[in-house]
Amino acid sequence: MNSYQDTIAAVSTPPGEGGIGIVRISGKDAIVISEGMFKSKKCKLPSTMPAFTMSLGLVINPHDGSAVDEALIAVMRAPQSYTAEDVVEFHCHGGYFTVRKTLEITLSLGARLAEPGEFTLRAFLNGRLDLAQAESVLDVIKSKTAESSRIALEQLSGGVSEKITAIVSDLTAACALIEAHIDFSDEDAQLSDVAEVLINIGEIEKKLKLLSATYETGRLYRDGISIAIVGRTNVGKSSLLNALLEKNRAIVSETPGTTRDTIEECLNFGGIPARVIDTAGIRESREYAELEGIKRSLSSIETADIVIAVFDGGTELTIEDFHIIEKTSGKTLIAVINKSDLKPAFSASVLSESYSSESSTHVLRISAKKNEGLSTLKDMIFTIVARNSTEVKQDVLITNVRHKRAMDDCLLALKRSSALLSDNMPLEFAAFELRSALNSISEITGVVTTDSILNIIFGRFCIGK
Repeated sequence: MNSYQDTIAAVSTPPGEGGIGIVRISGKDAIVISEGMFKSKKCKLPSTMPAFTMSLGLVINPHDGSAVDEALIAVMRAPQSYTAEDVVEFHCHGGYFTVRKTLEITLSLGARLAEPGEFTLRAFLNGRLDLAQAESVLDVIKSKTAESSRIALEQLSGGVSEKITAIVSDLTAACALIEAHIDFSDEDAQLSDVAEVLINIGEIEKKLKLLSATYETGRLYRDGISIAIVGRTNVGKSSLLNALLEKNRAIVSETPGTTRDTIEECLNFGGIPARVIDTAGIRESREYAELEGIKRSLSSIETADIVIAVFDGGTELTIEDFHIIEKTSGKTLIAVINKSDLKPAFSASVLSESYSSESSTHVLRISAKKNEGLSTLKDMIFTIVARNSTEVKQDVLITNVRHKRAMDDCLLALKRSSALLSDNMPLEFAAFELRSALNSISEITGVVTTDSILNIIFGRFCIGK
């Protein structure tokens, strides 16, 4: 088992060629290791460099004295660093060999390869970030819109943590009051204090419910929605994707079955990221590759938040079209009649009537080829997204399902404690439920945590962060 006292190293920039590649070292031996592999052009030793300064020099292979790369070295000293440990970064040229070789040298001098998310884990363990803030680091990295980035940065700066800390403080006071009466029983004081605790629990529940209610909106901004474009072959699904993206992302061809697999791209709808999926045309086929694509198309219909079913407006509805109608009935659906520049072969009302009465279907004529009706389609999508994004008055949004579950567990325990106190049950029972509520809510910021929770959270991070 790796020790958190080890000095760790990792590449902190994406793989591949780039302008710069960063190798990060963190731990008590970070500066010593860096001195063994860096030769400053101004004869500066990393140990003599002031914190948050950089120096230009050469990365040297200490085993044969050869130069690996010209690089900048940055020194950050504990506790004023990301991990609250000594941190050294080598800013190399962003080539595969130079970055990997620099990392290999750090490992040969005594560092070990960092595990996924271990730099951020150390920031948590060393008290620089609480657990909610540490989780938000990953949200900042993965945010795809300005609004989702803003929400993640608000959490990183402690917005959620401040709310939770205030609730923990109130709940701790309620626990202390009940437990004091268990230890020092006074019947007259007990009645008045129990009433006070019941009022306090009610106030805590109000705060928690308000915060918990922001989760659905927060989840939309964090995770976004998925939109599947489905239909039979050659109805213009790929053309529609290209038109929505305003670039040629998918291959457009008159040959049926050109799209053999799903193609995914991201769009922004009012700050909410949308994953748009162009699927293979659904039809009868015996070819293995196409059958696999059709299987994935049908799976996309099941899992998508919004389905755009595309029909060829220039031809009569076919058996395959009616198969699409059957598969998409009951979904959050926009039925698109494409190729509106051609003479219409059927009316929009015919398509609407083909769907079951339970389906809430929007029908729209467009021409993906001539970019007609696209703005109306985007407005329809935004209306559906906005409908799912209920307006909340809280300045902080909950985006993490772990936080939501912890709040719900806390609320259930508070409800049980209130019932016990109202029924004049022994105070020990209520104290147990209040402690359970306190433990649940404290899991959010990591005051109460377990190794399994930490492994799940930080295992989702990339190595180097």
